[in-house]
Amino acid sequence: MDQQIEDFVFVTYEDVDVSKPVYLDEISDFLDSIADELWPVNKKIHDNPELGYQEFIAHETLTRFMASRPGWKVTPSAYGLATAWVAVFDNGEKGPVVSFNVEMDALDGIGHACGHNLIATASVAGGLATAEIIEKHGLRGKVVLFGTPAEEGGGGKIKLLKAGAYRDYNVDINLISHPGIVKDVALMRTSAYTAFKVEYYGREAHAAASPWLGINALDALITAYNALSVLRQQTMPGDVIQGNITNGGVRPNVIHAYTAGNFVVRANTQARVKELKKKVDACFEAGATATGATLKMTAVQSYADHVPNRVLGASYRRYFNELSPPMPIPGNDDVDEIEGRTMASTDQGDISYAMPSLSAGFSIPPGLGGAGPHNPEFAKTAGTKVAFQRCLRVGKALAGTALDVITQDGLLEEVVKEWKRETKGDSK
Repeated sequence: MDQQIEDFVFVTYEDVDVSKPVYLDEISDFLDSIADELWPVNKKIHDNPELGYQEFIAHETLTRFMASRPGWKVTPSAYGLATAWVAVFDNGEKGPVVSFNVEMDALDGIGHACGHNLIATASVAGGLATAEIIEKHGLRGKVVLFGTPAEEGGGGKIKLLKAGAYRDYNVDINLISHPGIVKDVALMRTSAYTAFKVEYYGREAHAAASPWLGINALDALITAYNALSVLRQQTMPGDVIQGNITNGGVRPNVIHAYTAGNFVVRANTQARVKELKKKVDACFEAGATATGATLKMTAVQSYADHVPNRVLGASYRRYFNELSPPMPIPGNDDVDEIEGRTMASTDQGDISYAMPSLSAGFSIPPGLGGAGPHNPEFAKTAGTKVAFQRCLRVGKALAGTALDVITQDGLLEEVVKEWKRETKGDSK
C-alpha cells in the first residue's frame, strides 16, 4: 500500500504490476527458432542496396520468403507499384486487423545507411510471430504486412494510402521501427517536411565582353541561398532549411542562363511547415527580383510529422523491457517521447494521421567514428549480426503490441481514442 510521508510517496512491490506479458515467452521462442531463416533475408537486402521503386531484389526476396510461410497469402507488385507487396495471414476469425510496414529502399551511393534492411526484418519478424500465436491459440484477428517502397523521398506509403491499400484490408493499427545510435524508445515523433525544386531562367551573354546583356540565373540562386542563411537567424527551434545546388551554370565566361537546386523545409508540425515555407519562398522571389531572372518552383514531395500512439507505446515498452535490453525504455511517456524526438522525416508520418501508428526507435552500434544514419559507416554496422539480433528483439516487442490489441478487451478502443485526441483534437 502507498504511504505518504512528507510529500514523498513510497510504492511497495505489491503495488507494481510486474507480471510478464502473457505471450512473451512464446513469441521469443518462435522468433529464436526461425532466426537462422530470417538472417539470410536480412543479409540479402542489406548486401544488395536498391533505390526507391527499384527494390526488385528485396521485393523478390521478401515475397518469396513470405509465400513459403504456412498460412500466408502474398500479392507481389501490389497497387500498381512494381516493388510494393502485401502478405496476409487470416484464420477466418473476425477480430482486429494489425499491420506492419516493411521498408526496403537504400540511399544513393551509401547503401543501407538508414538500416531499412533491419526495419524490414523487424516488421517481418513481428508479423510472423503475431500470426504464429494467433494460429496456436485460435485468436481472433488478422495480420497484414505491407511492402512499402521508396521511403527515402519517394513516399511509397503515401501512394499506398491513396490507392486504398490500408482501407482495403480494414487495417486498425500500423507498426514499424527504425534503427539509430540514440536510445531505445517506444514513442518516436518525427518532423513534417516538404521538398521542392527551384529553377532560375536568365539570359546568356559574354561574361567579360558584354555582361550587361545577360541575366544571371546563378546570381539569383546565390542571392536566394544567402537569404536563406540570413533567415535561419529568425527561425524557431525545430525549423530546418536544407538545400543543394544541382546546376550552377555552364562556363565562367558565360552569364548563366539556367541554374537549379533541390530544397527541403522541415518543422515540428505540418502547420509550421506551411508558415516557414512562405518565408522561404520569399527568399527565392528576392533572388528573382534582384537579378531579373524568372523563378520556377516545383513541389516534389511532402511528409507529415509522425504522431506516436501512447497506448500502443505502453504495450511495446512493456514487452521490450522484459527482453533484457541494455537500457530499458523509460516508463514515463513524456520522457520517452522527448528521447524519441527526431528532426528526421518519414512517410510513416502520413500513416499516423490515417490510423493509429507506432514507430519504435532502437539502438544499434554506431559506425566508425560514431557514425549514425545516412553515413556509409552506419550502413556497415546495419549489416552486422549484432544489429540483426537487436532488430529481432524489436520484432518480438512489436508482435507483443499487436497481440495486446488483438486479445485485450477495450484496448483497441483506447488506442483509437488516443489517436483521435492526438491527430484531430478529439478528447471524447
